[in-house]
Amino acid sequence: MSVPQSVVAAIWREASRHLEIQQTTEAIFFAIAKDLPAAYLVVRRLQLPESQLETVAAAPTSPPWLGHRVAPLPPPLLTQAIDFAVRGSLVEFVPEEPGRLDGEVHWMLGNPSCPILLGGLRNEDRPLGLLAVAGKPGTRFTPSDREFFRLLLEPFATCLENDQRIREISVLREAAEADKQRLLTKLGRQSLGDTIVGAEAGLRHVMERVDLVAASDAPVLLLGETGTGKELIARAIHSRSRRARGPCLRVNCGAIPPELIDSQLFGHERGSFTGASETHRGWFERANHGTLFLDEIGELSLPAQVRLLQVLQDGAFERVGGRQTIVVDVRIVAATHRDLREMAQNRLFREDLWYRLAVFPIFLPPLRERLEDIPALARHFAERAAVRFGLALQLPNEEDLRLLMAYHWPGNVRELAAVIDRAAILGNGKRLEVAKALGVGDPEASTGAGFRSAEPKGRTTEPFVSLDEAVRRHIIEALRRTGGRIEGPRGAAALLQVNPHTLRSRMRKLGIPWKQYRHL
Repeated sequence: MSVPQSVVAAIWREASRHLEIQQTTEAIFFAIAKDLPAAYLVVRRLQLPESQLETVAAAPTSPPWLGHRVAPLPPPLLTQAIDFAVRGSLVEFVPEEPGRLDGEVHWMLGNPSCPILLGGLRNEDRPLGLLAVAGKPGTRFTPSDREFFRLLLEPFATCLENDQRIREISVLREAAEADKQRLLTKLGRQSLGDTIVGAEAGLRHVMERVDLVAASDAPVLLLGETGTGKELIARAIHSRSRRARGPCLRVNCGAIPPELIDSQLFGHERGSFTGASETHRGWFERANHGTLFLDEIGELSLPAQVRLLQVLQDGAFERVGGRQTIVVDVRIVAATHRDLREMAQNRLFREDLWYRLAVFPIFLPPLRERLEDIPALARHFAERAAVRFGLALQLPNEEDLRLLMAYHWPGNVRELAAVIDRAAILGNGKRLEVAKALGVGDPEASTGAGFRSAEPKGRTTEPFVSLDEAVRRHIIEALRRTGGRIEGPRGAAALLQVNPHTLRSRMRKLGIPWKQYRHL
């Protein structure tokens, strides 16, 4: 008697409906209940590296005679199990008729006291495992039952293989998550999201320009001193753009030897030069449908600038040693701390490339011009240092902030991060040693425009302060009297009889942290 096609379709439907093999086994068990006298349905996986059999599913429950979920296989039995599965064998065990199958059934399934149909599961010539159908005690399987059982082998082999792939993906995901957490800890971060401290304060105008340009594909040129956070802003532009799901790759143009620029940017074909043992995809090709951040663009040689200009104009290039034209869709964000306009006037940078890159320039102010961000930045870097170095969290106190805001910060935000890291290490989780990290022997020796050097021996008179320092002290006194208020009839600007905008500009120049004097 042939099996109805509707039943076969139902079996495959259940086999493809569920992710969990246990759910699949249960669904198929109930789907075949009317056509096969089965008391139990058991699926076992062959784990070759571990030399063992593992029960991965059983329906409606696990049989009491099945034994342990995992059964070790000595070498002779492992070879036998592999051969059984590869051949897709089908055997029947009848307890009332003990014979040559007794030993096989015992190591494959345990010690059953009921009739068993046992089949090998395989994918082409690769062994996967075993499928068993157990009947009720005293029953016998007919030739039609055996024919029906054989139809179950292929869908269960597919289910078992899919289950193995899901397990492998789960292991890879767990490993990737562990690697991510390890790297985040190393970087002192808790997530992959880029935090822009100062977006609502000192970098507010920068972020307004980022929001303006992000939605377009216009090239962006980031200008500013080293350490002001140009890469962070480049990634902010990418994450706010329609390319956010694509790659965002950074290339330090100043770190690539001139002779390797073409190979790194555009790739090379195998055998195109000595050492080119395989085809290499360049940065442009790898950044396709994403953003390419060209850092230190001013360090590119003039010949490299010519080839870069051509790619920006045409969106196409050829790999080194190749003849096939490769078309890419890449958004360019470039950055430099140099004056490209002056370099172009002195013929050190191509003027046409300068015009192509500077469609939308964004200037990042140095840290000494955004002192209001230092407290938030210091706290952010203190939290990062605690995670990174495994220390108890210690936040900067008022004296720490006073020292930090009195410093000139030639290295900008990058230098501040290094100082906080150093302070955390020196404090060993008990405090932040900001004074030591800044190299200040006496915290009281701080002035506003830098740190005052020690007085010569024998000299006891107070050093004569500069005009800037005198003005600075006068403004601070006005802020103290007005509670940090700048504008209005009771503000510091009115007290000093100057325009509020002029006062703010002078405060930025002198490094006066006006927020510190609020509520005083």
